[in-house]
Amino acid sequence: MAEPRPHVPVLIVVAAFSRYEEALSWGRQRLEECYGPVELASDPFSFNQTTYYSATMGTELRKQFLAFRDLVAPDSLPDIKRHTNALESELSRQQRFREVRPLNLDPGHLSLGKFLLATTKDQAHRVYLRDGIFAEVTLRYEAGAFEPWPWTYADYRQDCVRSFLQEARDYYRERLRES
Repeated sequence: MAEPRPHVPVLIVVAAFSRYEEALSWGRQRLEECYGPVELASDPFSFNQTTYYSATMGTELRKQFLAFRDLVAPDSLPDIKRHTNALESELSRQQRFREVRPLNLDPGHLSLGKFLLATTKDQAHRVYLRDGIFAEVTLRYEAGAFEPWPWTYADYRQDCVRSFLQEARDYYRERLRES
């Protein structure tokens, strides 16, 4: 019989998107207050793979990935997702922007073998964690690269996203070696 092993810490990666640079900066600052400094940030790119968010966030959305310096326990994902939802609500209540939802923060955990994304929406390929939060393995690491599944969102299939996550994985591997 296999025995449980101690957990290996994981890297927090948050996908932030908005049409407002000010909202993205606000979100980054608030995340850093809680999770430590951002170690890696992707170049912002046009998030135009879906119109799902247009009604609440507007158009011409820009997306950016943030990888944080400090590693966390793998069971922290529900707490992080609930926190990012609270941050989105806080900014919305401030009514500084025209849209109902000026900022979207989608947290995930990166480990050597996968990128896990948190969500509040259930689907057949998602596993319930706790407190209304589900997780899906959005990308798997195979043959030296992050590879998508049939359910992987279109933006996570892009070369720029997968390249950034490869860079984040390299950073994460170095952090593991240090500890």
